[in-house]
Amino acid sequence: MAFYMNESVRGSESSPSAEGKPMQKCGTMRRMVNDFAATLGDAHVREMFLNCFFSSLDTAAEWKSDGSVFMLTGDIPAMWLRDSAVQVTGYLPYAAADDDVRALIRGVLARQFFYINIDPYANAFNEEANGRGHKDDVTDFDSPWVWERKFEIDSLCYPLWLAQQYAEQTGDYTVYDATFQAAYGRILDTFETEQDHFGRSSYRHSRPKYPQFPTLQNEGRGTPVGYTGMIWSGYRPSDDVCEYGYLIPSNMFACTVLEWLIGHAEKTGISEEARLRTRKLCREIEQGIAQYAVYEHPKYGKMYAYEVDGLGNRLLCDDANVPNLLGLPYIGYCAKNDPIYRNTRAFVLSGDDPYFFSGAAARGLGSPHTPDRYIWHIGIIMQLLTSTCAEERAECFRYLLTTDAGCGCMHEGFDCDDPAKFTRPWFCWANTLFARAVTEMKERGEIQ
Repeated sequence: MAFYMNESVRGSESSPSAEGKPMQKCGTMRRMVNDFAATLGDAHVREMFLNCFFSSLDTAAEWKSDGSVFMLTGDIPAMWLRDSAVQVTGYLPYAAADDDVRALIRGVLARQFFYINIDPYANAFNEEANGRGHKDDVTDFDSPWVWERKFEIDSLCYPLWLAQQYAEQTGDYTVYDATFQAAYGRILDTFETEQDHFGRSSYRHSRPKYPQFPTLQNEGRGTPVGYTGMIWSGYRPSDDVCEYGYLIPSNMFACTVLEWLIGHAEKTGISEEARLRTRKLCREIEQGIAQYAVYEHPKYGKMYAYEVDGLGNRLLCDDANVPNLLGLPYIGYCAKNDPIYRNTRAFVLSGDDPYFFSGAAARGLGSPHTPDRYIWHIGIIMQLLTSTCAEERAECFRYLLTTDAGCGCMHEGFDCDDPAKFTRPWFCWANTLFARAVTEMKERGEIQ
């Protein structure tokens, strides 16, 4: 598969305008975070932590007059549903203490659900209805609000996941308002439709003007699939095209967020009809996972495939972008000591995974989205966050500190032999996860 080097660095690298930058907001959180940072004994760790923690707040968040928040993904002038959700998760522990943090997260959610009501098949959106983005793509619907229309299951899961964490942290369930209810109806409709992609869906997407960036085959419909009960996905969290239509970690993520809504239907206000539909959908996805996703590997035993097509084909690999197989405990699908997960993890972090790379500078998980032998900082961080071994966590943390190329922040991918070669100098998703890694390492006493 071709890598996306040029696409990865497209777009403006200018910061948001002064009008939208919240430099004076979130004062309580800023004081608390600076107090925590002062306890970090290593100056390099302290600098990187502060750079990464405040990256989304100070370089990507634009507060709008209607109370919503437009969240840049970094060096691309668009808002991804997935990235924007992760970018504010580091601020959730401070939401109960800081009114501005609550307003920030509520503002991101408001804009996400607004966007979903425009088009649940799109993954990235414009700040205004300005018609920017990939307008040469061939698809069955367009809107001037849409930057890119790659259907990815996780794009609809992440806003649900963020709303869930916000409600649990603050006890504030008012984010489940009329806009949410309408968006959730569209999410359910879309997921149910894509259980039978070729039978019910009109969605198609291709990019014929740029053949170096693979998109869906078969006139934008994708490769053949059989019915499994799982949700079909056109693209992965990396925005790369799926080789087979059923992306296992994204279906697992859907189960996680949907099952939570079932258990909190009264607080979230979803209707009885929506609850019953959600329960049926979860049951069918889980049955599909059990029947099609588990593979008896001759070396690793029972493990999960990354993608399947319901016709007997499967893809054994993992990708650094989350949801992925490595990050299943992170998204709440299983425990770190789950036997099938442990077997899967052993495969993912080995040379048998075609996207696990080992070089002079680091070892870690990469992606076909970037050049061969490029490791992703997100991949290393996810390995750290899901590890039960202090030595493994220490090794991962050392890699993070020594592969920033002197920038004091995280990148997308870097050459495993030469970290000075990297993609995306400004990548808020990875920065947010690095700050979380530092916090967890400090809390365990694994860094001073």
